[in-house]
Amino acid sequence: DGVSGKELAVTIAQAQSDWMTADFVPFKAVIDLSFLPENNEGILVFQKDNPSSLPKNDKEVRVPVYFSDLKELTVVKVFFNNSNLDPEFSCNQVFPVERFVSKTQGIARVALESLLREPTFKEVSEGFSTSLNSGVKIQKLVIENNVARVDFDGQLEFQVGGSCRVAAIRAQIIETLKQFSTVKEVIISIDGRTEDILQP
Repeated sequence: DGVSGKELAVTIAQAQSDWMTADFVPFKAVIDLSFLPENNEGILVFQKDNPSSLPKNDKEVRVPVYFSDLKELTVVKVFFNNSNLDPEFSCNQVFPVERFVSKTQGIARVALESLLREPTFKEVSEGFSTSLNSGVKIQKLVIENNVARVDFDGQLEFQVGGSCRVAAIRAQIIETLKQFSTVKEVIISIDGRTEDILQP
């Protein structure tokens, strides 16, 4: 928050090329916010990694940012596992967190894309985790007659094993889509296949 100084979110930026250099390195990061400051002003702080913890190696750059008008945003729920709320890990038991997203006609797809990003640092500290692989892509999402048909790429089932994890993956996707009144049923496919996917 640019006025109160309250921390809104933290994430890690990933280098997009060889980071073992003294030159500038392109990086990428996505920050999910569960709330916004009332004045729409903030400060984006870029901090250099400092494994030594020595003050002389601490470097940061601060950039003022201005958030979109809240009227242009809406809240969606994305569903994760939670070790605090479900310590026995019931596999298909998932819990919602709220995310701000841009208002759009394709809100269900936006919600799914938000689900495919990992929980924020704050959410992890509250016990949330995901059973989904990183890097999963949505190839197609169609909602007709209260049925959502969503097709993912092969990363969804890459090195996925165990009936519990498979159940958790399905639950995360299904519950995230079923928050919308237009969705009563969800059919998941991978590269167009529905029969032999997400096997335990």
